[in-house]
Amino acid sequence: MLENILSVIQVLLSIAVIFLVLMHSGKDAGLSGAFGVGTGSGPFGGGSLVERNLNRWTVFFAVLWTINTIVLIRL
Repeated sequence: MLENILSVIQVLLSIAVIFLVLMHSGKDAGLSGAFGVGTGSGPFGGGSLVERNLNRWTVFFAVLWTINTIVLIRL
């Protein structure tokens, strides 16, 4: 039962991490260019604060994903 719940959480965390990584701007601005994250123009007004928060959320979800993976392996 617990393994099933953790497996569902793993899938959700994986989707979240993939989405957050794709939101980061790269050389070609990636998907974040579509939402105005990496540029000064956009609904958020500036990219630096949004990029920092995006980095924090990405690291947070990646750490949760890693912890969940370790727990699933141990079960």
